[in-house]
Amino acid sequence: MHFLKDKEIQEVYKIHHAIEDVRLVLNDHRNDELVEANRIVLPASASSSMLYMPCISTKQKVSIIKTVSIFPENADLPTTQGNILVSNLEDGRHIASMEASYLTRLRTGAMTAIATDKLARKNSTVLGVIGTGRMAFEQVLGVLEVRDIKKIILFNRTRSKAEKFKEDLEAFGVESGIEVADDVNRVVTGSDILNCATQSKTPVFDGSELKKGTHINGVGSFTPEMIEMDMETIRRAEQIYLDDMDGAMEEAGEIIKAVEEGVISWDDIKGTLADIFDKGFLRHSEDEITLYKCVGAGYFDLAVANGVMKIKNLK
Repeated sequence: MHFLKDKEIQEVYKIHHAIEDVRLVLNDHRNDELVEANRIVLPASASSSMLYMPCISTKQKVSIIKTVSIFPENADLPTTQGNILVSNLEDGRHIASMEASYLTRLRTGAMTAIATDKLARKNSTVLGVIGTGRMAFEQVLGVLEVRDIKKIILFNRTRSKAEKFKEDLEAFGVESGIEVADDVNRVVTGSDILNCATQSKTPVFDGSELKKGTHINGVGSFTPEMIEMDMETIRRAEQIYLDDMDGAMEEAGEIIKAVEEGVISWDDIKGTLADIFDKGFLRHSEDEITLYKCVGAGYFDLAVANGVMKIKNLK
């Protein structure tokens, strides 16, 4: 069995690889060539969670199960840590065990890229980021792959974390101008695209402050109790797309709450990534607000894990 650490994977597998591999697995999903189960989320404490995500691709003849620990109070360790076990469906061999913290962030960034490409205004130049934990980094990279971003505005409740995030982006080679804001409304009112990546149980910004034409990527919350976007944001969104319908109906706290309160119905959801990844531009006007909500699913992890196997030529 091969054992791959995050650093080894990061050296060879980048955001553009992940975008292409996510598109491949979305095609498998559309063609009913996946066998999957809903993600299992178990509380480990009041603030931490354990996640288990299995998936099989009958087309690619590969199986994965991902285990993720989410411990937001970690100071010296990553808040999100994961492992993916990859198995060969030709003979049942367990081929590889790979660290999955980077891959989890990367596949989510790839998904954000696909949604942003279809929904954000083509002339978008300002990206706002609310929440600067590790999950947020690859979301920025995803947006940079599909839009010519000139300025990035960062906000975190702890300013020093946003400052460190700025330094990390600059060290990575991001050339956009980067500003750290003290007021979340500065981010909301000044952004063409807004990435929200928190695990908050209460809304982290005021949806009434969103300017016309904003596209929002909500990628932080992943349980019914987590609600990082308010009901005004959901109400104002003229197009709402999800990464995975089954997962969202179980785990997308904001969308579940909006349906329960009659703000929207499930029929108002326009579709999922599998419906739009190979479609044309979906925005109807420069002024409409669009929203992409992500909770994750095992087949996205299969996409990047198998992508690493191919690029490393592991069998």
